[in-house]
Amino acid sequence: MTEATLTSTSASPTARQTWTRARGVVLALVILLVTAVVIATVRSGAQHGRLDPRSADPYGSRAVAELLADQGISTRVVTTLDQARTAADSDTTLLIAAPDLLTKRQQTLLHTATERSDGRTILLAPTSPSLGTLAPGVTADPAISFDSLLSPDCDLPAAQRAGDADTGGIRYITTAPGADACYPSDGLPTLLRIPAASGNGDTVVLGAPDILYNDRLDEQGNASLVLQLLGSRSHLVWYLPSLSDTSATDAGGRSFFDLLPSGWLWGTLQLFFAAALAALWRARRLGPLVPERLPVAIRASETVEGRARLYRKANARDGAAAALRSTTRTRLAPLVGVPPAQAHAPEALLPALSAHLRGDGQALQSLLFGPPPHDDAALVSLADQLDALEREVRRS
Repeated sequence: MTEATLTSTSASPTARQTWTRARGVVLALVILLVTAVVIATVRSGAQHGRLDPRSADPYGSRAVAELLADQGISTRVVTTLDQARTAADSDTTLLIAAPDLLTKRQQTLLHTATERSDGRTILLAPTSPSLGTLAPGVTADPAISFDSLLSPDCDLPAAQRAGDADTGGIRYITTAPGADACYPSDGLPTLLRIPAASGNGDTVVLGAPDILYNDRLDEQGNASLVLQLLGSRSHLVWYLPSLSDTSATDAGGRSFFDLLPSGWLWGTLQLFFAAALAALWRARRLGPLVPERLPVAIRASETVEGRARLYRKANARDGAAAALRSTTRTRLAPLVGVPPAQAHAPEALLPALSAHLRGDGQALQSLLFGPPPHDDAALVSLADQLDALEREVRRS
């Protein structure tokens, strides 16, 4: 029997071998999952009640509500869009704690209600997803200000009386007429007051919510600035968007990629380039393939026997039969004048063999291109018939 040219079929790995190979990956995934759960638990505990005027946590805003109450200003928390729209009027300041969490439809409905109310609307750290609708004419600069203490540098009375404050955060660019641009960082403001086109209403865009936190309110002019911005009307409505709000079921036509922060997309792109460079470096380090002499000469018969045992262990009679037929066709083609490229094409090889042997073309079709044998005895018989066919072609 000659050595087959097709790849041999190996035995399936056992469950123990599979576990041995995969346990490192499984362990790494378990550690990653546990770490993620721990981090989420710690962060959720630290951020509990964030920007909630009922929370006394460091990141809560209960101190703001109490200071406003001392000035005779009531504070009411709402969590649905309908409540926020209903509360918007000329005697109310509407503070939107997380405008970017609102869907496009929610933003449109809320802006329609506030622009006609003659009240004040305060947006905390809005970015591109919400600015175009809630504050037309305002865009967010991609570069974030890391300055913790900024000076007013504007004519807004509330900012002048408050003086330096911990604003910072997102910087803005505006084309709105009559806008007050305050607390600039590198030339761009972090606080904007945009008057309404008609009436006495206005919109305040604040680049960071830090001045509202309980642990930051008593620093610099934070308290003064907060009281003047939030206390210009008799009532304060504090809107905390909630996922339980039925109006949030409409995604507003935003795709999955629109919901991803831009940092994730840039980070993924950087990882892709890093992986490509690592692969290129590794390939150049290994260099081209170099032929190497084997330390021990192995007889061809031993290689054939070893591969035959693998075939038998895996019950791969189909693979063994295909290898035998392929090798036989490769050797027969030049003997009957068929180009090697057409050795495995029945329409080219079979007519040439039939003319050379004057034999039955149907029998040759079954022998060289037939189905795999159903048992080991049929496989041995096939090998004998193929050897006999090759000897007959060579004799003739």
